Amino acid sequence: MAINLTERLKLKKLIKQLKEYRGRHTELISVYLPPGNDLGKLINTLQDEQGTATNIKDKNTSKSVINALERMIRTLKTIEDTPKNGIAIFSGNISEKDNVDNVQVFWIEPPEPVPLKLYRCEQRFITAPLEDMSTNEATYALVAMDKGEATIGLLIGSNIRVIRNMQSNVPGKFKAGGQSAQRFERIREGAAIEFYKRVADVMISEFTFMKELKGIIVGGPGTTKQNFVDGSYINEDIKKKIIAVKDITYTTPYGLKELFDKSADVLANDEVMTERRILQEVLETLGKNPNMVAYGYNNTKTALEMGAVDKLVIIDGAVTEEQLEELSQLQENSGAVIHLVTDRTPEGVQFMAISGIGGILRYPIHN
Repeated sequence: MAINLTERLKLKKLIKQLKEYRGRHTELISVYLPPGNDLGKLINTLQDEQGTATNIKDKNTSKSVINALERMIRTLKTIEDTPKNGIAIFSGNISEKDNVDNVQVFWIEPPEPVPLKLYRCEQRFITAPLEDMSTNEATYALVAMDKGEATIGLLIGSNIRVIRNMQSNVPGKFKAGGQSAQRFERIREGAAIEFYKRVADVMISEFTFMKELKGIIVGGPGTTKQNFVDGSYINEDIKKKIIAVKDITYTTPYGLKELFDKSADVLANDEVMTERRILQEVLETLGKNPNMVAYGYNNTKTALEMGAVDKLVIIDGAVTEEQLEELSQLQENSGAVIHLVTDRTPEGVQFMAISGIGGILRYPIHN
C-alpha cells in the first residue's frame, strides 16, 4: 500500500539525513528488525556483537563500533516492544572531526512492514529498504492479448512499463491449399494453446512473488482474453489476482495504455485515477475561473498563509524538500487537503509546464 504524504516526508527527511553521514571506517551500524521479531533477542545479539567488536584490529574503529552498539542498545531498551511494522535503527559516530566522538542514534517505525532482518557495519548507513518505501506506488499488471500477440507490462503509479511483447505462431485464418478445414483449425487451435501457455509462464514467473502487486487486468479484442482467463493456463494464485477483464482494440504496447484508460472504473479508488482527477480539476478551474486558482511557489504559499487554499496540488520534484515541508506545514495549519502527484500523465505534464505547484481556492484573492 502506498504511504501517505506525511509519512513520506518524514521518511525522506530521515533518509536524506542518514545519507549525509560517512564513517571513517566500517563503523556506522544499520539494523532492520521485521514485525513479529523479539526486541529482547535483538538486544542480546547486539551485546554479542559488542564482544566481537573487541577483536577489530584498528582500535579506533573497535572503539567506535562498541560505543555505537552501546548507544543503540540503550535506545532499544527504552522501547517496550517491537513496533507493529518493525523497526529500523541506526547508530554511529557522525563527527566530521578526527578524534572527536559524536555518536548519534536514529530510529523509526517505518510506514510499511520492514521486509528483512539486517545487521550491518559499513562506512555508510544502509538506507535502501527505507528508500524503497519512500517511493512505493500502487502496482498493477496489465496484459493485452489475442491469439496473435500479447504485451505484458506493469502500471506503477501512473507510469506504464512494458515487460514483454510476444508474437504467436498461430497461422492466419486462410488455410494453405490441400489442407482440410478441420485439420487446419486443429493446427490453429494447437498453436493458440501453446501461445497461451507461453503468456501464462511469463505471468507466473513475473507476478507470483511480486508482493507490491495489487491486481492484474487482462484485455484484448474478441473472446480470446476471456478464454485465456477461464482456461487452465494460469494457476489459481495468478487467477486470484485478476481483478478485471476488458475489451480493447490493440495488443501492442499501445494496448497497455488503452487498457489503463479503459480501467478507470477498476482503478477509481486508487491514487492513479485520483491523481488524474485532481489535476483535471485544477486545469479546468484555471481555464474557467482563474481567480479561483493560485499557482507558482510564492503565490501558493501566500494563499496558504491566508487560509484560502482548499486543495493544494504539487508535482513531485517541482519544489525542494525544504519547500515541500514548509508548504505541508502551512497546509496542515490551514486545513487544506494536499495532493502530491507526478508529471507522468498528460495532465501532469501540462500542470508542470505551468509551474508544478498550485491550489484550488476557497475564495478568490488578489495575487
